[in-house]
Amino acid sequence: MLKKVFGSAVFGVEATTITVEVNVDNGIGYHLVGLPDNAIKESNFRIAAALQNNGYKIPGKKIIINMSPADLRKEGSAYDLTLAIGILVATNQIKAEHIERYLIMGELSLDGNLQPIKGALPIAVKAREEGFKGFILPKQNAKEAAIVDGLEVYGVDNIKQVIRYFDTNEALEPTIINTREEFNKSLNFPEFDFSDVKGQESIKRCMEIAAAGGHNIILIGPPGSGKTMLAKRLPSILPPMTLHEALETTKIHSVVGRVKAHTGLMAQRPFRSPHHTISNVALVGGGSYPQPGEISLSHNGVLFLDELPEFKREVLEVMRQPLEDREVTISRAKFTVTYPSSFMLVASMNPSPGGYFNDPNAPVTSSPAEMQRYLSKISGPLLDRIDIHIEVTPVPFDKLSDERKGESSVAIRNRVTTARALQTERFKSSDSVHYNAQMNTKQIRKHCKLDDASMGLLKTAMEQLNLSARAYDRILKVSRTIADLEGTESIKGSHISEAIQYRSMDREGWLG
Repeated sequence: MLKKVFGSAVFGVEATTITVEVNVDNGIGYHLVGLPDNAIKESNFRIAAALQNNGYKIPGKKIIINMSPADLRKEGSAYDLTLAIGILVATNQIKAEHIERYLIMGELSLDGNLQPIKGALPIAVKAREEGFKGFILPKQNAKEAAIVDGLEVYGVDNIKQVIRYFDTNEALEPTIINTREEFNKSLNFPEFDFSDVKGQESIKRCMEIAAAGGHNIILIGPPGSGKTMLAKRLPSILPPMTLHEALETTKIHSVVGRVKAHTGLMAQRPFRSPHHTISNVALVGGGSYPQPGEISLSHNGVLFLDELPEFKREVLEVMRQPLEDREVTISRAKFTVTYPSSFMLVASMNPSPGGYFNDPNAPVTSSPAEMQRYLSKISGPLLDRIDIHIEVTPVPFDKLSDERKGESSVAIRNRVTTARALQTERFKSSDSVHYNAQMNTKQIRKHCKLDDASMGLLKTAMEQLNLSARAYDRILKVSRTIADLEGTESIKGSHISEAIQYRSMDREGWLG
């Protein structure tokens, strides 16, 4: 007897429906075909124990299971429930008249309980696209899948509940999520707030400009000056995610199983801070079975690289293309997957191996040659993609001991959101550009026109401060953002002069 049940495989951030064909015939043997990996091949032991502990069994017949399409590699233990239900139906141990209308996924424990799976959200999206009535999966993933409208999502704890649902029509309670309500619930409650930061007003201003224009930023300063504290608070002043961005971000985190069971939809922008020992595959993504890397998990959020020169040079260099294209493509012999990676890069570093500027009073000093060698670990092309360089100085005691609260993240974010709205309107005719940091040379010439006085100021600064040629476009982009924050159409001399200050590492003699 032949029966078909349906599961799903995730490639990249998209799902593909898998048809599990179970054929039972005279003879003995259990044959699983269709390019399953070892985790799926071992499933017969988990299935046998789970069925036996719930009053059922794998009969002593010839069972052939084909996972179609057969040329697509399947991986993971999430097919346990699909296979188990398929075997029960094909061997007439249970009735299931409309099983072809459901997509079934879940990992089985030996007692029949279900363990969570990865990729529930993209699977649910695909199930709705292909017209399935319902999606049966572990309860831990139910909220995540229920974000998708127009699909009945049933979260279950045990295989027994699934058996009763099909065999005796015992009702399962569908998981219902109001997506918009879930999205708005945690929108205005950031974990970290700029009001906690004492002093550092000029750095806060820098962070506001970076957030408003989507500019990458590098913070240079001695230990304890507040670089990490400031970086962690950057997501709290970025514009709130749109529902589309939230779904896109949740999808990526769902693929690697990082969505929390009680949330479902990610409403807060992600903040990723990998350690400097990270490999290039872990940062960009890949592996034998490609998975998203840290840059894709930072999509629509912030990637923070602390102690930038401590990262391996080859690891930093692989970021150059994703920073430019805002996506990363991983190619293998038989397939290619693309992960989105539109993130803000925030980097921090000490100015020298000892951690301090070239100051004779510092606890640890470094020679100019040592400082130059340390800074040369960061390549010019990577530095070229960072619009704002800012020096962070230690906070004096009178600021640290001040009991007054600083400006809140919500107040700063309101200004940032207003500036982003201007940019959205400005670039509405472009599909690839949404904010100032993404402007190409042609758009810079169009939207960053200067009057004679401002052009003269920029010319003088480039000549006297020995600014590099690559600083020219960056200064224009940043000055455009500063003008947007002020709500002015034209770029003024004050905007240019402020933007020039944010190119520290382009100045010759920066090391003093």
